[in-house]
This record gives sequence, structure tokens and C-alpha cells, in this order.
Amino acid sequence: MKKFVILFLSILLSLSVFSQENILEVFSWWTGGGEAEGLQALFNLFHKYYPDIKIINAAVAGGAGTNAKAVLKTRMLGKNPPDSFQVHAGMELTDTYVIPGLMEPITWILKEIGAYDKFPKDLIDIVSYKGEIYSVPVNVHRANVVFYNKEIAKKIGMKKAPATWPEFLSYLDKAQKMGYVGISLGDKNKWTSLHLFESIMLSQLGPEKYNNLWKGKASFNDPDIRQALLIFKDVLKYVNSDHSALTWQDATRMLFEGKAFCNMMGDWAEGYLKTLNWKPGEDFGWFALPDTQNAFMLVSDTFGLPKNAPHRENAIKWIKLLASVEAQDTFNPIKGSIPARIDADKSKYDVYLKWSMDDFSTKAITPSIIHGSAAPEAFVTALMDAINIFVTKQNVEKTFKEILWIAEDNGYVTD
Repeated sequence: MKKFVILFLSILLSLSVFSQENILEVFSWWTGGGEAEGLQALFNLFHKYYPDIKIINAAVAGGAGTNAKAVLKTRMLGKNPPDSFQVHAGMELTDTYVIPGLMEPITWILKEIGAYDKFPKDLIDIVSYKGEIYSVPVNVHRANVVFYNKEIAKKIGMKKAPATWPEFLSYLDKAQKMGYVGISLGDKNKWTSLHLFESIMLSQLGPEKYNNLWKGKASFNDPDIRQALLIFKDVLKYVNSDHSALTWQDATRMLFEGKAFCNMMGDWAEGYLKTLNWKPGEDFGWFALPDTQNAFMLVSDTFGLPKNAPHRENAIKWIKLLASVEAQDTFNPIKGSIPARIDADKSKYDVYLKWSMDDFSTKAITPSIIHGSAAPEAFVTALMDAINIFVTKQNVEKTFKEILWIAEDNGYVTD
């Protein structure tokens, strides 16, 4: 009997080890419409090649990863990493995880599968540190996009996309006077207000000066930033009164429900609108925020390999899959983003995403603040808080001074 018990326990132990080896824990914040479906499509593709590996979807809800990032940071610092996790390209990756020594370089993986030269150099640069690549870009989003209800646009007499702020504000005013919300906002999770403001700031500074802020070649003590706050104050006249109770999906849905003329959001909103069975170019349209037509504000979702990943070999399989054309062309048309690879099949993408692809290849690339590309976490958090107070108080001079203090505290030029 004793021998049988020992044999039985050894079998259980071996099965436990086996099952542990056949797990892949993927951490992300993709839980909303479009993004959750895109993630599931990636899981399905992974299972096509590795049917015996069980995927643990460790997604944490919260737009732009506001909740997920806090959970992830705790896990990483507590030496309890997932096998692979979503992280925005840029400072969010390098400042938070690479420089502290929490990640493995994956340059060798991309070289092994022949994908090393299949991504734009500018994009590879912002996922690299000291010559090594630390995450694979899965997609490219454009942040400075306005989506609009085409039926309402027709009612207010909009025949072409507004190119200037006075023109855009006049349409917001017409929509409001006809009983619609001019521009919907859902800042329950705080990040969306900064998402809107950073593109307004880009519109006033222009891409060259905006980019130079992060390189220490331009000063935050610039009247164009004060002007951006004045424009933001004008825009806030046309938002929905319940904005602080809504998520970004709620605000985007207001277009679909015929309650709002437009919504300024990253193009993950395009993926969400498609899950509501709206067709791009027929039910909804889009344009770059006024005075940002010559810029492409970049947001790129990437996945890396943490040091001491519990199931490292499975994580490597996951990263190899994500770097493939097949995975990028599976995921991005659903998510509402364009592929990070330059050799993807353009025919698989809808009319909006083709427009985005064209602009990505021709417009000036600018990094997003709120989505982790431009600045370190301390700067982003402080600026997000200042802009959320501004939404309520709308004190231009006080907020401009606070922006200068935040920039100075983080080592940026302010004189």
C-alpha cells in the first residue's frame, strides 16, 4: 500500500510539473471591444501551432492600462513576473523595466526568425536600449484622430474634414445647438483628458518643437503650450456633462447611439466601433485633429520577455509568433491598428487602416505622453493629474505654471 501511495504521488508530481511546463501566462489590459477580440484571435493562432500549451489570460481591465500597469509593477518588483506582458514602446518600457534590469534582450529572437529588419527603424529604436531590442512591436496606433458620426456630420453641414481650430469649433457649436454633444469625453479613468490635451499641444507646437521637448532641445516655457490650454478650454464647452462617469468606450459609443457628433480617441476606437457593426467610411468617418494633419502621434503595443519568466520557452514561442506577419495580419484588422511590420499584407486592412498606413509612412512621427512613449512615469502621472484638475477648474495660468514645475522636476528645459 505504501509503495502504491508513493507511486501515485510521484505520478501526480510528474503531471504537475508537466502541466506547469505547458502554461503561458500573458498579461495585458486588452479587455474592451475590439482589443479583447484581437487578443483572442492571437491566442487561437498560438493554439494552432501549440495546441498543448494552456494560455492564462491575465488581462486587467482599465483603459490605457492604468490599472494593469500598477498590478504589473507590483508583480515585477515582487519577482513574480508573467511570462510575457504588454507594454507601450518608449519610456514606459525602458525607464520602468529595462534600465532596472527586469527584462531579457530579445534581439537574438528577431534575428533567429528573420524579422530583425522587418520593422521601421524609428520604431525599433524606441524598443531598444544600448543596442539591444527588449520588446517586439505588435501594432501601431495613431492617437491624434477624431472619429465622427457621418449622419450627424451631414445634418450640421460638414462636407469636408475641418482643417483649422475655428472651423472645428464651429462644427462642435452647430452640433450642440442641434441637441447633440459636440465632442464626447469619458474621463472616468483620467487618462483620456491628457490623451486629448497632448494632441492639442501637438497642434500648437508642431511636430518638430513637440519632439524637441523630450530631447531637451525646446522649452516647456512656450506660449504655444498656454495657447493649447486655451483651446482645450474652448473644447470643453462642448463635452458631455457626465464625462467623469464614463469610460472611453462609453464616450465612443455615444457616436454609435447618435448622441454625439465626434470623439477624439486613438484608433482602437475604430476597432470598437466595428464590434458594434458600424462600417468605416459608411457609418463613421475620421480626420486628424486640426493642425496635426502633418503628424502621426504614435502608440505602439509591444510584448517582452521578463527575466525569470516562469515558462520562458513558451514565452519565447509567444514572442516569435507576435513578430510574424501572420500574427500581425490576424490581430491588427480586428484591434483597429496597423501592423508594426513593414511587409504586412495591406489588402487585409479596411479603408481607415489603409489611410493610417499611408500617413504612418509619410507624416512626422511624434511620441504620446499618456501612452508611455515620450516621458517617464513620474512626469506622465503628474501631468495627468494637473490636466484632470484643469478639466474641472479650467484655470489656464495656474495649469501652465504647474506644467512648468512638473517639467522642471523631471529635468526638462523650462527657461
